[in-house]
Amino acid sequence: MGQIIVAADASGPVLASAEGLSFWGGVDAATGRVIDAHHPLHGESLAGTILMLPTSRGSCTGSGVLLELALGGNAPAALVFREEEDILTLGALIAGRMFDVPLAVLRLSAEEWDQLASAERATITGARLISGDWALDLAPPPTAALELSETDRAMLTGAHGAAAKLAMDVICTMAAGQGATRLTDVTRAHIDGCIYASPANLTFARRMADMGARVRVPTTMNAISVDHANWRAQGVPALFGTPAQKLADAYVEMGAQPSFTCAPYLLQAPPALGEMIGWSESNAVIYANSVLGARTVKHPDFMDLFIALTGRAPLSGVYLDAGRRACRAVHVDLPAGHDDALWPLLGWLVGRAAPDRIPLITGLEGTAPTPDDLKALCAAFGTTSAAPMLHVAGVTPEAEGALRPDADAVRIGAADLAAAWRQFNDAPAGVDLIAFGSPHFSLPECHALDAALAGRRRADGTAVIATVGQQVLDAIRADGTLTRLEASGVQVVPDICWCSISEPVFPPSAKVLMTNSGKYAHYAPGLSGRKVRFGSLTDCAEAAVTGIAPDHPPAWLT
Repeated sequence: MGQIIVAADASGPVLASAEGLSFWGGVDAATGRVIDAHHPLHGESLAGTILMLPTSRGSCTGSGVLLELALGGNAPAALVFREEEDILTLGALIAGRMFDVPLAVLRLSAEEWDQLASAERATITGARLISGDWALDLAPPPTAALELSETDRAMLTGAHGAAAKLAMDVICTMAAGQGATRLTDVTRAHIDGCIYASPANLTFARRMADMGARVRVPTTMNAISVDHANWRAQGVPALFGTPAQKLADAYVEMGAQPSFTCAPYLLQAPPALGEMIGWSESNAVIYANSVLGARTVKHPDFMDLFIALTGRAPLSGVYLDAGRRACRAVHVDLPAGHDDALWPLLGWLVGRAAPDRIPLITGLEGTAPTPDDLKALCAAFGTTSAAPMLHVAGVTPEAEGALRPDADAVRIGAADLAAAWRQFNDAPAGVDLIAFGSPHFSLPECHALDAALAGRRRADGTAVIATVGQQVLDAIRADGTLTRLEASGVQVVPDICWCSISEPVFPPSAKVLMTNSGKYAHYAPGLSGRKVRFGSLTDCAEAAVTGIAPDHPPAWLT
């Protein structure tokens, strides 16, 4: 029997893929067309379909994209998953509960999913799924007898206001779907929904602020969609800049700190080992769980605010010891003499090898990755895997004993890394934009770029942009690095990140960009419409000076 997760009637053509999809960076929010150039459904329209995926993947902002699709009439008629899924499920829940736009979400067994995937059309009516001569009874939405605190119950009855009531109601609904029986306190939250992915994000935030929403725990904010203080001077049209700023301001009004960074682990006093937090933003979640050993589910947009408003989250998934075990060993045959390009390439490949489960990476025990190497690994992993964390044997704090006895194993070798490099470099060698800072550049990365440029000036016609958090900008201004970078022609931009940047800050004339980020190399073709080159930080710095990217893999891959 299939399971109704979000109830609604629906009918439409079946569109199925065995590969998960990130709606943010993978689907055009205005049309419902798949823009992820690496996905099997690239070019397909999701509007009105019975969309079948094993689960979602990638950015937590997918819930906001789905809400925009629903409000604009371009959403799938129904979502059918084979595994647990939260990001798109929450978007569907908000569409129905707050905006009266119902969107069905089902979860089927592997056999049921395969049966439906072979069909041309399907209809969901009441508690029944029908496709031709085949029909399946559906269990009603899950409910759970949650152990609630006195404060939880007071929120549910509205004693703490309408916003807190809605937040606790949604948290309890999501907890039931996750099989949780209790909630847990969180010490801090991080808001991903402050990115202006679509008008729906502002509609949601403004409604919550007008309902009197106020955060109860320290809450930071993700990178936003404009340089908050300078977007007008940068020529950003008011049609985009004004709502993007209003979205950020709405979350500040609700009590969030205007940190505006997609790398909150770079802020002062990052989360500690074992600390329960409520973060959103895929790379931040994966880094916090994997590298810091803090604990947070990959909360979807909107859920991040609800957790901040209540200080509570469902006790499920990687909040629990059992949920943090590795289900697949990924052994890496490490090429000798590798450079920093290894880590994003490897993260992307490990995500493809473990798209729906936590991996333990072996073969790297003799390495000494920097925090920035691990940042690149985690960010790229999040583009191809739905898992909220990974383990690296001999490196990350919980790797020892993490592998489950029933785990399977796969292998990644130099040929796989070389193939990934070629896939990220299917573009002309002449580059006119170098993109650094996805996720935001750290202070050591700014210093490394300064050293790699060594006072040389960028080539005429090649723009060089590094995005950073305000705290890093303050640090490089104080130590003189900013002056040297600007003398080399580097534009350093705070608050925004490459996954939310837009023209004219993104140079309109650029045709081919180069980046050292596996995350942006994956998303850039769909988000920017440009061709992409990829390389190490040093390779990117050389391309900035010459205007030419290397046209062959690095020596360590050959």
